[in-house]
Amino acid sequence: MKKYIIRFMSVLLGAGALIACESLKLGDEGLSKAPETSGATIDTLFATLKDADKVLAQAYWFLPYGIYSDFDNRMGNDKLEALTDHYISNKVTDSDGPNLLYYNGALSASTSMRKYMAYNFGGTSDDRDYYAIRYGWLFLENADRIPNASAAAVACKKAEAKMCIAVAYANMLRYVGGVPIIDHAVRADETMEYPRATFAETVDFIVKMCDEAAADLPWYTSSTDDGRFTRAAALGLKLRVLCFAASPTFNSNTPWRSDANEYHCYMNYDANRWKRAKDAADEFMTQLINNGYYQMIQATPDATGVITPRQYRLAYRKGYFNRGTTECIISIRKSNSTSYHDGMIKDAGNYGNGCTLDYVNKFGWADGSDFPEDFNWENPDREPFFKMDPAGTLKVDGKTFTETRDPRLYENVAVPGDIWRDGTVGRAYDNHRYRQANCPGFLQMKYVLQQGTDRNTPPHWCMMRLPEVLLNAAEAYNECDGAPSEKAYGWVNAVRARVGLSPLPDGLSKEEFRKALIRERDCEFGFEEVRWFDMVRWGLTEAFTTPLSALSSIGNKDSEATVFTFKVRASFPARSWWTNWDTKWYLSPIPTVEINKGYGMTQNPGW
Repeated sequence: MKKYIIRFMSVLLGAGALIACESLKLGDEGLSKAPETSGATIDTLFATLKDADKVLAQAYWFLPYGIYSDFDNRMGNDKLEALTDHYISNKVTDSDGPNLLYYNGALSASTSMRKYMAYNFGGTSDDRDYYAIRYGWLFLENADRIPNASAAAVACKKAEAKMCIAVAYANMLRYVGGVPIIDHAVRADETMEYPRATFAETVDFIVKMCDEAAADLPWYTSSTDDGRFTRAAALGLKLRVLCFAASPTFNSNTPWRSDANEYHCYMNYDANRWKRAKDAADEFMTQLINNGYYQMIQATPDATGVITPRQYRLAYRKGYFNRGTTECIISIRKSNSTSYHDGMIKDAGNYGNGCTLDYVNKFGWADGSDFPEDFNWENPDREPFFKMDPAGTLKVDGKTFTETRDPRLYENVAVPGDIWRDGTVGRAYDNHRYRQANCPGFLQMKYVLQQGTDRNTPPHWCMMRLPEVLLNAAEAYNECDGAPSEKAYGWVNAVRARVGLSPLPDGLSKEEFRKALIRERDCEFGFEEVRWFDMVRWGLTEAFTTPLSALSSIGNKDSEATVFTFKVRASFPARSWWTNWDTKWYLSPIPTVEINKGYGMTQNPGW
């Protein structure tokens, strides 16, 4: 048992837990090397505010990153979206988590392929939440020793450390439920016993850390501090966590699985949990009204004074892709290299991965009206993607076209006929000369974009944008009040208006508004690690169990096609949960080797 405890201790203490030298020699390595491995003592680590900030930077460095890269290669370099109804991975000839463990139902707590899991609790190479927590506490417990630093500066840095801890715990909560709460920097000589906290205790701890951090953080930062946590980040994360916790899967008199207990949910229903989320929404909105700054990036008119679909697309793109915007609430950064996501870009062209027709059908028309469920793809009565238009901004084969659907469709999904990745028409359609086998008829556009020059900015993971806060607030109001209020409508309609869509229809019931809101989240947050957790927290069984559809498209050319014929077909590979659904998938399994370490973690239901 002792060797297992030591293994867990190495996660809590970090790889270089023994601090033994008198100099701090990080140089330019900064965010890529633990400060202790330089041989520094606590005194030298906290000799100046600048030196101490390197410890804090380590806490930031280990925060979750949603785009697979050198830092995060979960699921064998695949994406969480591949487990949802939005996207299909066809990396069947390569080591790939969705195909190795999820589509075939092979995932188990004893799997030896932990690096292919969506969440590897306790893993040291992929999911590093306890590393972020460890460095956060190391900073908190030693920051007051920094000489010649103002009390305000130290308080702000300590609040940032608390946010690093809160973000790490919020990530674990969504994947595995309640977890051991470490409330100090672990020492090598202490007893390694860290019992699992309940779901409620974990939620309350995260909220407590957010509240404490908010008190000492600025509402927003200057450009020189861009990327650091703010009060807006603290209050936004608090709202996200409270909405997640109040959702039906976790807030119900009937546990989501017969063997679920207080570590996995609340074990009862309490309407006050939605009231708590609504109060958090009010808190954020009051701060926004009083302090301003945050707003969604808006489309600007072209030279003729017209806002085109292209302008709406670019405004939406800037909101999630660009650093330092007024839309970004939480920005996670690992590198300034514009090639940091190149693995994902190459992957998008090397396999038959792509988006589903089910996802594409969620996006309405450009005027905001719904896309019909019974749309006749073989004999369409209007163009489903592009219409020929002399004033259009898409130019292919000497012709110009205009988008006919919600602008967000084209920024999340590369549809047949659109420019993709390298400035040429994407290989989505069946007779494209470079089409990959089994492609479901659509490709990923988000983060891939249309031209190589589109990606010539330092990358980041925009973990939270203002639209999420608005939609979370609308959700909390609707669920708490029992019907959508004027405020709830206003927040959702603001998100829609940014891309030129008409408002939601008046008079929706609570259930109708919820359905519209969930679809709005689908369209707004594709590939931003939102859909999976929405499927889980709302218990969207149909999204798990309905076989997915693809679209066969035949173009008039094998490279620069402008005219297409369509036919709906089944997608593949199949998923075991289409016919063998089990709610155990709501939470990830805890690796058996992790439980055997004996510090206090327990298994999740069904695993």
